[in-house]
Amino acid sequence: MAQKPSIPKGTRDFGQIEMAERNYIFDTIRSVFRKFGYSQIETPAMENLSTLMGKYGEEGDKLLFRILNSGDAFAGVDMTRPLTSQVCEKGLRYDLTVPFARYVVQHQSEISFPFKRFQIQPVWRADRPQKGRYREFYQCDVDVIGSKSQLLELELVQIADEVFRRLDINVLIKINNRKVLSGLAEICGAPDKVVDITVAIDKLDKIGLEAVEAEMIEKGLTPEAVKLLEPVLTLSGSNEQKIASMRSLMAESQIGQKGLDELEELFGYIKAAGIETACEIDLSLARGLNYYTGAIFEIKALDWQIGSISGGGRYDNLTGIFGLPDMSGVGISFGADRIYDVLKGLNKFPESLGGASDLLFANMGAAETAYVLPVASGLRSEGLSVEIYPESVKLKKQFDYADRKRIGFLSICGENEMAAGTIQIKNLRTGDQQSFDKGDIASMKAFIKA
Repeated sequence: MAQKPSIPKGTRDFGQIEMAERNYIFDTIRSVFRKFGYSQIETPAMENLSTLMGKYGEEGDKLLFRILNSGDAFAGVDMTRPLTSQVCEKGLRYDLTVPFARYVVQHQSEISFPFKRFQIQPVWRADRPQKGRYREFYQCDVDVIGSKSQLLELELVQIADEVFRRLDINVLIKINNRKVLSGLAEICGAPDKVVDITVAIDKLDKIGLEAVEAEMIEKGLTPEAVKLLEPVLTLSGSNEQKIASMRSLMAESQIGQKGLDELEELFGYIKAAGIETACEIDLSLARGLNYYTGAIFEIKALDWQIGSISGGGRYDNLTGIFGLPDMSGVGISFGADRIYDVLKGLNKFPESLGGASDLLFANMGAAETAYVLPVASGLRSEGLSVEIYPESVKLKKQFDYADRKRIGFLSICGENEMAAGTIQIKNLRTGDQQSFDKGDIASMKAFIKA
């Protein structure tokens, strides 16, 4: 019995139309990255587990895909030691930021700082697959490392603003600062619980305020401390009003005040730059990754129900883990798969995408094929995508082929066209048909590209 073909849960196949749509996303994002002076690098799909472990918090470590050593991996296994550490020394990358930090340290003598790079590559997480959440998905990351200037935070906001305007997705950019969250932990009397607090707060949109409060109590915060946080998590008003309210609440927290100073400076830059996309301070925004130390970002689509489609933040010492301390960086990641789902759901992909070719020459026989071959070559040299149907079969089958592949133009050249030295081209979308001199490649191109 033949095996039924399948793929692992949480992964997807992409056909020619889907790939055209995905490349539309990648090309749009890539062009904006380059516009702001970022250059592309790539890192391996797998990293040493020592590179990955301990960088994403306890929950993140559980989602790492570990790779079994090959060959005689189980030979000489010591059963008194943890099995995983003996047979798994590598893992699939969880994100692109930690590999980037590893790359910077490893190649520090070859690069100039501040170092501006982008990566568009897949990452893997051993998560439970569900709508908008996959085990294999692409990230489009842009980071700059080697400067603490908040002009770089502004630049990331500008990049996000332009990317989503080009993609025609209406979004909200939420911004907070991890120093503010550290200040909240201080005023609660639990500075050592900042990670537990931020992990719980990060779930506010998913599980609600009561469940978040219950989780913080479970992690060791007192009910009084949790009640102190409640008005902060539900704070409303303008960005300026939120900062003013928080200043009075955290008057005794130096690190909290520093975070508010940074938020005030960043929003001053945003206002001066004339950012069109809505930007707001969200004091419940925590971002679960442990390495963030300053500004944090999260971007949500307003017209389609899905999780965040972009996020990132400032990390002051991620490279220190690999032996290069005090190298501050900031970055933001665009979730290509969720952006794809939003564009698909809102029907906002350009209609022209998906057609593998601009023009199909019907195959009317050996002599007719020889007649159109130089024309096809001429059009290709002008940048058009052109096919010649490989067999001389019924025209209906060739029309169906063009329809399935979304080819917009069809040329049928028979004995009459050969005798007249012409090429007939039909627009399959409008029905418009024109005849051209066989050598008039420029006019044919203009008709197809009109």
